[in-house]
Amino acid sequence: MELDVSRGTDIAIVGATGKTGRAVADALDGIALVRRLSRSAPDYPVDLETGEGLAEAFTGCRGVYFIAPNVHPDEPALLLRALDAAASAGVDHVVYHSVAWPYSPRMPHHMDKARCEDDLRAFCSAHGMHWTILQPCAYAQNFEAVLDGSSTDLVVPYSLDSTFSFVSLDDVAEVAARILVEGADIHHGSTYELGGPEALSVRDVVRLVEVATGRVVASRSSSVDEWMRLHSDSMSADEQHRLGAMFEFYDDRDFLAGSAVTAALLGREPTPVRALIS
Repeated sequence: MELDVSRGTDIAIVGATGKTGRAVADALDGIALVRRLSRSAPDYPVDLETGEGLAEAFTGCRGVYFIAPNVHPDEPALLLRALDAAASAGVDHVVYHSVAWPYSPRMPHHMDKARCEDDLRAFCSAHGMHWTILQPCAYAQNFEAVLDGSSTDLVVPYSLDSTFSFVSLDDVAEVAARILVEGADIHHGSTYELGGPEALSVRDVVRLVEVATGRVVASRSSSVDEWMRLHSDSMSADEQHRLGAMFEFYDDRDFLAGSAVTAALLGREPTPVRALIS
């Protein structure tokens, strides 16, 4: 991949201290000059709630990758602040990290991402900017502790038999890096759904681990209320509501995304879950 520097040089990653932002920034290391932005970033501290620091951090950047904090109560407002700053700084290309199935009325945080997609298209059209949207399915690394053996217990607040097109976070980061490096001349106006190579349930994932390693994994499905009692101490009521709605959605249907686009952008088959087992 060759970096087009005709519209600036650096690439800014908004949300660079989260697991996705870190992965995207790491995938760009050695290919592009990366600015890692977050509230706690030592070089480029920014505040998405106020917009403070964004314009300065974006100045001299050709592209921006935007990923919001998980289940934020007002993601569209965060994105619009970032877009305003990007426009004022002369950024040409914004890549928005959305989600597979953004228009899912039962999941409020997915609906916010659907609004963000619409806002991104409208803003960029009005300001002469370029955009790309990534819609990844659920990450295989959500089960990293079971995959790497650091835990042999797994409790999920939805059915063990609902299937997902689990996609590797590293594959998503590799795709994002390619899009940011190749830029808007190739990827403007594209919305890419990113699924993994197979449909698997949590029960299937556990079975793969047990067969590959001989480890016994104790897995079960809990109620949403039970899961919240164990995990929600640091969550706001809004976060609990959004996550609870997502778990209830997962409980009675599959969550699938195609892998053909993922494969095309990677130039290879996407990473299967079995390859992540250690």
